[in-house]
Amino acid sequence: MSASGSQFSRGGTRWTLVLTSVAFFMVALDALVVTTALPAVRRDVGGGVGTLEWVINAYLLAFAAGIIPAAALGDRLGRRRVYVAGLSLFVMASAACALAPTAEILIAARVVQGLGAAIVTPLSLTILTGAFPVERRGAVLGIWGAIAGLAIAAGPLVGGAVTQGLNWHWIFWVNVPIGAAAAVLSTVKLEESRGPRTSIDLPGLLLIATGAVGLAYGLVRAADEGWRAVDVDASLIAGAVLIVAFAAWERRTSEPMLPPRLFTRPGFTAAVAVGFLMTAAITSAAFLMSQFFQLGLGFSPLGTGIRFLPWTATPLLVAPLAGAWSDRVGRRPMLIAGLALQAAGLLAVAGLASTGVSYIELLVPLVVAGVGISMALPAATAAALNAAAPQDLGKAAGATNTLQRFGGVFGVAAVSALFAATGHLGSGATVIAGLKPALALAAGFSLLGALSAVAVTGRRSAVATPQAAVSLSEPGSLEREPVVAEVA
Repeated sequence: MSASGSQFSRGGTRWTLVLTSVAFFMVALDALVVTTALPAVRRDVGGGVGTLEWVINAYLLAFAAGIIPAAALGDRLGRRRVYVAGLSLFVMASAACALAPTAEILIAARVVQGLGAAIVTPLSLTILTGAFPVERRGAVLGIWGAIAGLAIAAGPLVGGAVTQGLNWHWIFWVNVPIGAAAAVLSTVKLEESRGPRTSIDLPGLLLIATGAVGLAYGLVRAADEGWRAVDVDASLIAGAVLIVAFAAWERRTSEPMLPPRLFTRPGFTAAVAVGFLMTAAITSAAFLMSQFFQLGLGFSPLGTGIRFLPWTATPLLVAPLAGAWSDRVGRRPMLIAGLALQAAGLLAVAGLASTGVSYIELLVPLVVAGVGISMALPAATAAALNAAAPQDLGKAAGATNTLQRFGGVFGVAAVSALFAATGHLGSGATVIAGLKPALALAAGFSLLGALSAVAVTGRRSAVATPQAAVSLSEPGSLEREPVVAEVA
């Protein structure tokens, strides 16, 4: 009996959908849930803007570095086994975050939490798609996308509500009983499955991960010590050298993490750049506006989460329509218009920002930015997959997913360095002083993304059908079983 058939008879598709959705929602939520809790975290564990930055970036770095190896480990050792191990790791790390007495321990626990999230995300999607017949996978993947959108919208709101109603520790404690129950039930209800024994590009993984850490660390230290400090220069140079070494290694190895042939297609390179810059803009703007609303305007954590909704919740309403429009007009126009709108909205917020500004004045720019990102989100990954050859869809999906998360790391590090150079967290006025240029930089990322989208492939090309969409979590799967369809 097939893996999907045995799973259907044992645990049932409902159990599979519920368990994988709950786990995915938790790990997606934790990328943004902490944003509205950051001022409270700083009051308890100390530190400056660099500390707050690492609370975000430690999670994102580990998340980005672990996605592709996790899928390969699941193929080798058993997807359910590795998935449950990752979920258990996420739960234990959440408890460690909640108990962390210092900023250093909190950041270390966030690294482990990010590794757990990196395991859960790809394998939960692989397990989910394997539990449903081909003709139903489109609906299942639609649910999956809705969960991701809900996590983005709910993250700042949930973080603010929990921080204000209880304390910031509980944004991590809530993961423990839910995640533990999901891990136990997954062991009982989900079928085991395996894939081909694909190799893991460990040297490539180490080079890109340490290179990204070096660049991020250099940007953080530059904010504290200035750009001429020896350790800042050394970190930035080392990070750049390691990234170059990663590119050279990927050209030599027989099983590269990011096959260089993908980047010989200009449309793919442009789409990946768009996704990187889009994520940099979203993540860095969310990081900044949380400080602005709480420390600059004096709103509570819950009030901050509510005020995020015109921006973060808009994709729930607009993204489904935008996805349908992009099928008609193409990905390129949607990306250019969407990222330009988000840039305009963020620039307007930066221009209006002051200690006396009314939230009503910020409402229209936030909605404009929300509509813009709603247009770009569904088109960004599709544009990358459209530009890849059918046999490379699995690798393309893994590369796109990984580099988007590295974009978030870069965005937060860059705006934090500019914020610290022009302001600080001491008072509302100094927060505004740092926010204005830093948020303008976040808008600049979005604008650069719009310009990069000009080179996105506009022709009709092959993308994965629902059956092939498992490639988002299982690099190489479409190299074994190509299933494509024509889209605009």
